[in-house]
Amino acid sequence: MLEQWPYLLTFLIYLGVSIPILLLGIFIFQLVTPYKEHLLIKEGAETDDPQKMAAAKAAAYDLGGKLLGLTLVLSSAVYHSIDVVDLLIWGVIGIIFQVLVFYLFELITPFKVVAEIPKGNIAVGTFAAFLSIATGLLLASLISY
Repeated sequence: MLEQWPYLLTFLIYLGVSIPILLLGIFIFQLVTPYKEHLLIKEGAETDDPQKMAAAKAAAYDLGGKLLGLTLVLSSAVYHSIDVVDLLIWGVIGIIFQVLVFYLFELITPFKVVAEIPKGNIAVGTFAAFLSIATGLLLASLISY
């Protein structure tokens, strides 16, 4: 049992670094979008208004996809990092590229994601989620090289 303590300590250190990076990534996403996902979700839960309920769903899908995409990158960074500094570097790179892909998506689509999600366009929220997940998978794979 005592031989497991160093592994537990490493686990706790990496967890203590990974969770703040993940929270930072979500915080940055909420800063760069003009809508506030958590408020849209809260408003949709507290009403019978179909538009607000749809906006809450779209925001939840969008935010959930961002969370999963960032988690995929971080899990690969944990797995492939040689130390905590390496994890920090790859975690920040993952956040930067996830945000860049979001802006690229916003730039090349014929609609504006930042306008459609608050309007309750669930399809856009779902597609944005899948884009974040796909980006996270790609970035996670790239970390392994």
